[in-house]
Amino acid sequence: MMRLRLGIKLKEAKRRKVLYVMLLPYFLIFFTFTILPVCLSIVIGFTNFNMLEFPEWVGLQNYARLFVRDDVFLIALKNTLFFTVITGPVSYIACFVIAWIINDFSPKIRAFVTLVFYAPSLSGSAFIVWTLLFSGDSYGYINSLLLKLRIVMEPVLWLQTPEYVMPIIIIVQLWLSLGTSFLAFIAGLQGMDKTLFEAGAIDGIRNRWQELWFITLPSMKPMLLFGAVMQITASFGVAEVAVALAGFPSVQYAGHTIVTHLMDYGSIRYEMGYASTIATVLFGIMLGTNLLVRHLLKKVGE
Repeated sequence: MMRLRLGIKLKEAKRRKVLYVMLLPYFLIFFTFTILPVCLSIVIGFTNFNMLEFPEWVGLQNYARLFVRDDVFLIALKNTLFFTVITGPVSYIACFVIAWIINDFSPKIRAFVTLVFYAPSLSGSAFIVWTLLFSGDSYGYINSLLLKLRIVMEPVLWLQTPEYVMPIIIIVQLWLSLGTSFLAFIAGLQGMDKTLFEAGAIDGIRNRWQELWFITLPSMKPMLLFGAVMQITASFGVAEVAVALAGFPSVQYAGHTIVTHLMDYGSIRYEMGYASTIATVLFGIMLGTNLLVRHLLKKVGE
């Protein structure tokens, strides 16, 4: 029986050998620049490596240091989880809802509105605009408005006050979040089979909400999974927004995240063993979260 199955698989592989040859260049690039670095990072995480000397095996010392002695990492972990719990679901739902709403627009209007919502994720001047808005002097737009309305008597140091830093980063990230996932949802909605809605009407579906739950969402599970992975990755990998707005390091580490902690040890201190440990922990958290979301998406439409 095993020989029969093996023979069938070999024949199938021979029949598809042209496809495998075409996939080979991509696989080699993906293996070299993604799979191999991840595996090496996991191994280097168990060593003391400063890029000048040969790595010294230290076992679980880096992990003990990370969770027991590194207070800044615990702050970064708390900030990252708080940031992800808010921005991940909110941005994911916003991407789908906006895509669902504008899907019924005429093609020209839909293309224009899509560009309007997608543009912030492409804009290189986004941080300049938000820095001007939350500038800590009287020339900052928000401070200027508050002073004119006499809501405050002196300028508020928005980006230098710890309790304001993370909410501002969350606001900016949500504004930038309508990116690849949003386009994937638009494409998925546009590619749906219209006969499904006709069949649903015959089977008793009477309103848009029933169509959404029983037809649209189940038909878009691949796009929903892709969007979830993209939003989770963006939320856990936040660093650029935090550094651009709050500086590096931010005041009292109020905007410090796991990725900025990784940048500190990997790009500044060159403690590559410890940095690899941080990267491995982040990878594990992201993998676990993605598996959880994938399990939840299986229940859509049930």
